[in-house]
Amino acid sequence: MSMITTTAWVPRGFAAPFPTKYNFDEEEFERIASLAKLQLDDAQEDLEEAQEAEAEAEAEAKVESPKAEKSSKKKKKASAKPDPDSDIEIDEDLKEYDLEHYDDDEDNLAEPQQMGMFGNVKSLAYYDSNKDDPYITMKETADDEDDEREELQILATDNLLLAAKVEDELAHLEVYVYEDEADNLYVHHDIMLPAIPLCVEWLNISVGKANVDRDAPANFVAIGTFDPDIEIWDLDTVDCMYPNAILGQGGNEQDKKKRKKKKKAKKANDEYHVDAVLALAANRKHRNLLASASADKTVKLWDLNTAKCAKSYSYHTDKVCSLAWHPVEATVLLTGSYDRTVAIADMRAPNELPTRVGVESDVENVRWDPHDPNYFFVSTENGIIHYFDARKASKNPSASKAAWTLQAHDESISSFDLNPVIPGYMATGSTDKTVKLWNITSAGPSLVVSRDFNVGKVFSTTFGPDPEVAFRLAVAGSNGTVSVWDTSTNAGVRKAFVQKVPERAGKDSEVEDKLVGVDDGGESSSSEEEDGDDEDGAAADGNSMDEDED
Repeated sequence: MSMITTTAWVPRGFAAPFPTKYNFDEEEFERIASLAKLQLDDAQEDLEEAQEAEAEAEAEAKVESPKAEKSSKKKKKASAKPDPDSDIEIDEDLKEYDLEHYDDDEDNLAEPQQMGMFGNVKSLAYYDSNKDDPYITMKETADDEDDEREELQILATDNLLLAAKVEDELAHLEVYVYEDEADNLYVHHDIMLPAIPLCVEWLNISVGKANVDRDAPANFVAIGTFDPDIEIWDLDTVDCMYPNAILGQGGNEQDKKKRKKKKKAKKANDEYHVDAVLALAANRKHRNLLASASADKTVKLWDLNTAKCAKSYSYHTDKVCSLAWHPVEATVLLTGSYDRTVAIADMRAPNELPTRVGVESDVENVRWDPHDPNYFFVSTENGIIHYFDARKASKNPSASKAAWTLQAHDESISSFDLNPVIPGYMATGSTDKTVKLWNITSAGPSLVVSRDFNVGKVFSTTFGPDPEVAFRLAVAGSNGTVSVWDTSTNAGVRKAFVQKVPERAGKDSEVEDKLVGVDDGGESSSSEEEDGDDEDGAAADGNSMDEDED
């Protein structure tokens, strides 16, 4: 089993040209030990509870069936008698090790040493450089170090693409480098995760790092998983062992004593999530604010400077699955829920009921229109896109009326995105395994291209964040592969949008279809397809688009 649950782009210019190798020193050990101890305490409590339950069950069994207990003891005594027929012949070469009496060694009878997750790490010798390690006889040369440094280099013209991946029982975040000019996509490094990742959000602020200017640009990522904690990692450090910060109960040492009681109750509270984190949204104007949505029906606002929850909101009655900050009004947050409503809330007024709109089925994703912030989009489990005017939302969601609705897919719209550079350019991805590109005009949306990328059920469709890669679309899904498609190489896309991009106006010459991905061997690959393979230029009325009159 292999799948990619979500992806996120990193804009150009934020990644360090030469990412640093992880340095495990004394200070880092103490930091990890402190964070890991919180999780080990949970495991110890679970073990103690299991042992107590087992002891109680044994005690009850003894009272109910004393005869069975005596019979069991007789069987144990019988089984303890040596069986002369079961002797194993020891090889002559192994006799000198006296393996027959290995378990009788006096040292082994002593009380076992307590071991933790990092219990024996500190006893190991480690060196700042391999040159100082006496056990490494083949020392690295200056050329080796230069080669390794060059392999890690990220150019100013490169974009990073983050892909949350699950392979069998392992979960990790793959950090890709996308070289647009070279049509190359490769895995730069990866980050191991504790549970299946559900959402990823890039952060341009440093979190959990000492002696760093808070206003300086940074390159971090926040990851939400089936666990209620949010992990934050530094993307410019390779081979990290532990996150820079944990938002939630796992990162709060002060709550250790309360942990056992609260864990049993698993009730929503104002301090941390108690169920899976389904969505994250970083505030680009107030960089220290991160919003999170959870299956515990709450929305939480985190202060990244303190790694604490600043405020919790409980205005939904079911799981909250999607978030989006307003592109102009930086304190207004759009939230979508399985309660079939979308709320527009001002985070400065937590006690005021937000305005809402209602939809016909569970909400999948919400997005503000980047080119007209008075409107927003909502995708649903029934494959419908709704386009609402936020100014017409009210306290009563049933009174809401969309400007238009579009039956974009026959199955759930698991992902969709609005192009940040090209007005009216929308991409939708569905569990029906297709990706569709739409042209939204004043008359409504019309289908431009429909395509199957062989990624399985589509879980992520995201446009490139910079003008240079505005036509690039990252697609990923249940097959565990990610591809980047240069949509401008499609004739239908060029016809619909090329005039909206000044530097590309008039460039409608035939070009090869460009699709860049990573194959199973981990190497970059590209494939070509004719434009005729796509379903181009379908009309809006052929796709069940209904436009309501105002």
